[in-house]
Amino acid sequence: MGKQRVLSGVQPTGNLHLGNYLGAIRNWVEGQSQYDNFFCVVDLHAITVPHNPATLATDTYTIAALYLACGIDLEHSTIFVQSHISAHSELTWLLNCITPINWLQDMIQFKEKAIKQGENVSTGLLDYPVLMAADILLYDADQVPVGEDQKQHLELTRDIAARFNHMFGQDEEEILKIPEPMIRTEGARIMSLTDGTRKMSKSDPSELSRINLLDPPEAITKKIKRCKTDSVRGLELGNPERPECNNLLMLYGILSGKTKDEVTAECQDMGWGKFKPLLTETTIEALKPIQEQYKAVMDDRTYLDSVLKDGREKAEAVANATLKRVKTALGYSTPL
Repeated sequence: MGKQRVLSGVQPTGNLHLGNYLGAIRNWVEGQSQYDNFFCVVDLHAITVPHNPATLATDTYTIAALYLACGIDLEHSTIFVQSHISAHSELTWLLNCITPINWLQDMIQFKEKAIKQGENVSTGLLDYPVLMAADILLYDADQVPVGEDQKQHLELTRDIAARFNHMFGQDEEEILKIPEPMIRTEGARIMSLTDGTRKMSKSDPSELSRINLLDPPEAITKKIKRCKTDSVRGLELGNPERPECNNLLMLYGILSGKTKDEVTAECQDMGWGKFKPLLTETTIEALKPIQEQYKAVMDDRTYLDSVLKDGREKAEAVANATLKRVKTALGYSTPL
């Protein structure tokens, strides 16, 4: 048997931050040799909320370059842009027509975002879990790396695939492969620097809430210096009543490669005045090779274009084969 296939992606909305890297991309890199990986820049998802058309294309290339800079290896992985493959949009429409609307209305993230947007909430925001399902199902993904906040959407994908197979498969034929979640708990939820109870997010209006992968040393220094802490003496890991302390020490442990026991032993007698410079130096050094490699990729636009062209061709072949199976099952005619 060949390698199992993994599918994942990131929206090109703003710069990637430490939460994106430590919670997702670093895990992709560490395990990529075990799988046949398809990593896309999900730019169709980026317009489900108000966006800036002037920066969308640039942001898309930035994310693709950061994939490479973070260590995605083209021997094991395919990198492509979602909107470059029309099968994503076409399969979404076909799946829309067999997905009950109440399934979408029950999505927690839709309810939360709809409250924020009020009357401006779009049909795309309601429907984007079906687009996410199309993204996954097009590539016959065996596993999908997801955080806890996306687990509900993967369950919806599984439900849609099962419903389609039941309605249109012959003799229990599996037209669409039902994927399994790949959830890694350690480092999966990196919290905001301004509120240790909230996840680090690109949508947070405060730049001080996150450290971006491309932040220069002076910006990292400023953000860590101003990050929220508490007034309790001594530093410790694992105390739920000290969310900021727990988050910052966990960050230090992951970026330095030290175990929880090693971090506890090193930091338990420190004050914030001594710990923050240590975390700052560690963060700057951890991001330095990523930033250097990113610059090298962006300076060679011909190379980046070739990566995305090759990725599109490989991904498109797989996606179109799946789309053909779906359309055949639905009874569509084949163009001459």
